[in-house]
Amino acid sequence: MRSFIDRMRWPDYLIVAMLIAFFGYVWFTIEGTLNYKWRWELIPGYIIGYHSGREAYFANILLQGLAATIRISIYASILALVLGTILGVARCSQNLTVRMLARTYLELLRNIPPVVVVFIFFFFLSQQLIDALDLARWSRNIARQEGIWLWELFFGDMRRFPSIISGVIVLALFESAFVGEIVRAGIQSIPKGQREAARSIGMSRLQELRYIVLPQAMKRVVPPLANQFISLIKDSSIISLISVQELTYKTVELVASSRMIFEAWITTAAFYFVVCFGLSRLFSRLERRREGQA
Repeated sequence: MRSFIDRMRWPDYLIVAMLIAFFGYVWFTIEGTLNYKWRWELIPGYIIGYHSGREAYFANILLQGLAATIRISIYASILALVLGTILGVARCSQNLTVRMLARTYLELLRNIPPVVVVFIFFFFLSQQLIDALDLARWSRNIARQEGIWLWELFFGDMRRFPSIISGVIVLALFESAFVGEIVRAGIQSIPKGQREAARSIGMSRLQELRYIVLPQAMKRVVPPLANQFISLIKDSSIISLISVQELTYKTVELVASSRMIFEAWITTAAFYFVVCFGLSRLFSRLERRREGQA
């Protein structure tokens, strides 16, 4: 911290002073012009609540939303990685039909607004799949049972299990297009000489992918995949539009019930920033360590 301050020059101090003045102006404008009463002291209670009857703390609305966002992001990332890898391999297929189908899927999703994609996947695929499998009735039966702490650990409130699955499917299908392009670039970065050498020793196309191409390609695409995972966490806020009760949805509920507009949204922004920035720093450190070991 000391070295950072020592490196600062007068333009840096000027910029910092201007930022402080700007945020101070915004703060006083909200308090004065809008006659807004800040209630920051209530926010901790909406993160971790206290049940006086049970004399125990519990995860309140904002922490519940954050936990749901993390769960959905993890499961959607795993599914998107699987689908994206398949799409990336298909994009490099020697079969023209397979290659064109994969390219059509990728280009469509990458050039349509995310909100439109979310609604299309939700109404035409995700919701239909959930109804066909009767997941709503199954999850309600699970919720009535006792000792379901393991289910709740992985999926939260089982009564809302269908909405969680909807969010995971929609996010994974959308993000798989971007993962597919990353995997495709990784595959095409492998020198052709290695593929020719694999074929010269009698390897099939599948063996070539499994033993030669994909292991090297996946190592090369780890950094962009990590960035895509962080992007997925931010994109997860979109699924609040289909009533998936993640962090953004819970924040909307909190604002509607408490009228703490600025406090709620600033807190939510802070949650997203801490999670995404923390993961960014973690991935950067892991990447530097991997490069040091190489």
